[in-house]
Amino acid sequence: MPGALRELGADSPCASRRHDGYHTLMKAIFFESHGEIDQLKYADLPQPEPKSGEALVRVRAVALNHLDIWVRRGWKGLNLEMPHITGSDVAGEIVSVNASGTTWTPGTRVIINPGITTSDDEWTRKGEDSLSPGFKILGEQVRGGMAEYVCVPLTNLYRLPESVSFEDGAAPLLVGLTCWRMLFKRANLRAGESVLVVGSGGGVNSLSILLAKAAGATVIALSSNRDKLEKAKALGASVVIDYSTSPDWSAEVLKATRGRGVDIVVDNVGAKTFSKSLRSVARGGRIVTVGNTKGYELSFDNRLLFTKQVSLIGSTMGSRQDFIEAMEFLFQRDIRVPIDAVAPLSEGIRMIKRLEDGQQFGKIVLKP
Repeated sequence: MPGALRELGADSPCASRRHDGYHTLMKAIFFESHGEIDQLKYADLPQPEPKSGEALVRVRAVALNHLDIWVRRGWKGLNLEMPHITGSDVAGEIVSVNASGTTWTPGTRVIINPGITTSDDEWTRKGEDSLSPGFKILGEQVRGGMAEYVCVPLTNLYRLPESVSFEDGAAPLLVGLTCWRMLFKRANLRAGESVLVVGSGGGVNSLSILLAKAAGATVIALSSNRDKLEKAKALGASVVIDYSTSPDWSAEVLKATRGRGVDIVVDNVGAKTFSKSLRSVARGGRIVTVGNTKGYELSFDNRLLFTKQVSLIGSTMGSRQDFIEAMEFLFQRDIRVPIDAVAPLSEGIRMIKRLEDGQQFGKIVLKP
């Protein structure tokens, strides 16, 4: 894993804090209106103060997600308080706690569950937090951790094992929660099954390969160049297919499975790949999706869906219990999410461009 790039004085608690006479300031990456990457700024913002039941956390590492890009671009119905800070994957240290009778203390190393439950309703009472209309995501509806400090509910804190670095702690959070629910709670992945992961460079897909392999599945992965194919193999893919040289890759999947197809397809690409995913899945199989990096309006042959009796499954994030189970599974088995690059927060806008261009394999981590 690449070593962290450090700025002079970055280890000092007050290295980049300033005071303007009214507010303690912090460095952050933020936008004040929706749009493309030129809307992002790296500058000072007021340091947040924890409300009742919250902790102030000093961010030691924050990992990037495609969600950061989508939120910045915006969509109808997304009404944010500006300026807005994205960043869902945070590892750091507790600075202060605004609560009585808590066991959380300053200095504790923590990671943050990015799924925030804000209501008590029929879904949360069933443990289906991410189905609740009151479910929010750190960095999406609420200000996130692409900054020196962030405030979060105490219920979203999880102790980071001493054996795990801040970078490795931040890397699997949103993708870990997402993959865990997607594969095991929604797609019901079982040992001995086969899984096709459409694309392998992003955080969700690379972790999907690791988790599926760890669960006893045979994994087929798609990618676009020799380097990414080799990395997918290293993660545990038994078969890799270069879709740039094999555009009819569904035929290659069928060939690799002796005409049967795979039990589960993980397709988070969307419009560009879905019709081939439908051809790649076995009779009675499942296609599961948590996103759409290349278009959300799908077009496919519906006859294949019903004659093969395919289940099309959507999934989003997960519950607090899902997060705990996912982190315990990862940490106890020492499963580390691939990290593409580690850079200072000051280089964050350039790193976000790297993510937008699809140059990464695994997670990009920023360090304030």
